[in-house]
Amino acid sequence: MPATAARAAAFAILLRVEQEDAYASELLHSARAAKLSPADHSLATELVMGVQRWRSMLDRKLASVSSQRLDELDAEVLTALRLGVYQLDFLSRIPPRAAIYESVELTKAARKRSAAAFVNAVLRKIDTKSAPAAEIDRATDAKNLSESAAHPEWLVTRWIERYGLEVARKTCVYDQAIPETSIYVDDTVEEELRQAGIRLEAGQILAQARRLRSGDVQKARSAREGRIAIQDEASQLVALLVGHGQTILDCCAAPGSKTALIARRNPRSRVMAVELYPHRSRLMQKLAWQRNIQIVAADARQLPFAIEFERILADVPCSGTGTLARNPEIKWRLTLPDLSDLQSRQIAILNSALNRLVSGGRLVYSTCSLEREENEAVVEAVLQGTTDFTLVDVRSELEELQRTGELAWPDFDSLVAGPYLRTIPGVHPGDGFFAAIMERKG
Repeated sequence: MPATAARAAAFAILLRVEQEDAYASELLHSARAAKLSPADHSLATELVMGVQRWRSMLDRKLASVSSQRLDELDAEVLTALRLGVYQLDFLSRIPPRAAIYESVELTKAARKRSAAAFVNAVLRKIDTKSAPAAEIDRATDAKNLSESAAHPEWLVTRWIERYGLEVARKTCVYDQAIPETSIYVDDTVEEELRQAGIRLEAGQILAQARRLRSGDVQKARSAREGRIAIQDEASQLVALLVGHGQTILDCCAAPGSKTALIARRNPRSRVMAVELYPHRSRLMQKLAWQRNIQIVAADARQLPFAIEFERILADVPCSGTGTLARNPEIKWRLTLPDLSDLQSRQIAILNSALNRLVSGGRLVYSTCSLEREENEAVVEAVLQGTTDFTLVDVRSELEELQRTGELAWPDFDSLVAGPYLRTIPGVHPGDGFFAAIMERKG
C-alpha cells in the first residue's frame, strides 16, 4: 500500500528543500499542494515545518541508533527517516507502527527499496522520551541552547553575545512554535471576512492588524483578488514607517504586501514597485486593483530611471534570521560568510536608492535579520561616505504612530534600539525586523 497523500507530499517537499534550496512555505502554497484535502494539507504542513524546525535534534537521535553515518545516506533515505522520527517524537496521535510503516513505504516509492529494512530497523530503535521545552528552559550556554532548541550553535552564540541568554532563549522558543497568522485590514474587508466565517482578533502591535483565530483567509475572495495579504505585524510596522508622500518607491517589492499597505495609506500617490526577478514581478500583478501601483522588473542596484521620490522603502534581501519560525530551513543553509556577501549587495541597493531621494525626502532601510552586519553596519557604511543624508531617530515616528492610534504595542521603548527600530521574535509577538530612517538634506 503506498504512503498517504499527506506524507507523500511532505516527503516530496522536504526533498526539494534539501536538494534545490527551495522554501518550504512556498511549496506548501503551490498549486500541487493545493490539491490536497484540508486534513492532508494540514498534516503535510505539520510534517514539513516540524522536520525543518527540529532537524538537528532529529538527526542526533537518528545518528545515535544508525549503523551508518547520516551524511553517507541518500537524501531520500534520510528524509524518510526524519519524517519517521518526527512523528514518533512529536505526534502522539499517530501510532508508532503507522509512522514507521509510512517511512518504509516512502523509501520504497523513492526507488530505494534496498534501504527499506534499514529504515525500519533504525526507527524501531528510537527512544521517544524527549521533552524539548524543558531542555530549552534548562539551557545555560550556547551549546545547550543550540542542541535543545535545534538551532546552529554559531547563530545562538551570536544572539547570546548581542542580546543576552534570556532573549536568545525567547527567540529560539518562538522559532520552534507555529507563528500566528496576521493581516492588515480596513472596515470593509473585515466585515467581508466575518461574513465568510473567518474569525479574527485584534492585533498586538498595530491597531489595524488582525490575527487569525479560525477559517482560511487565503480562500477568501479579498485574498484571491489581492485586497488583503498575510503579513506579520512587524512587517506591517515597517511599511507604516514609510509615511506619506506624492511619489513613493518600493525598490525590493516582492511579494508585495508592504507595497500594498503603502499604496493603501497613500491612495492619491504614485507608488513604483521594483522587483529583480520577472516571475516574482508577474506574481505582483494581483496588486493591479490598486491603480496607483506601477510594477517594474529591474535590479535595485541599478535603477533604470532618473525619477526622484519623496519616500523610499529599501526592504533589502537578507539572511532572514528574524523569520525562522516561518522559514526554518534558513538556519540550516546560512553560513557566516553569507552575511558578508549579503552586506555587499545591501550596501549597493541602499546607495542606489538614496540617489533617487528628493531633497527633504525620507528613505526607510529595513531587513528581517537579527544580524548587525546586515543592519547597523550597512547604514553606518553608507552614511560614513556622505554628508548629504542624516539619520532620523525612529522614536519620533513611532510616537506619531502612537499619537494617531495606529501603534498599539504598550512597551514602546522595547521597539527602539538607539535611533533604529528593532523587533525580536519572542520579545515581540512577531518576526524580527530592523529599520532605519534616512533623510536627504534640503
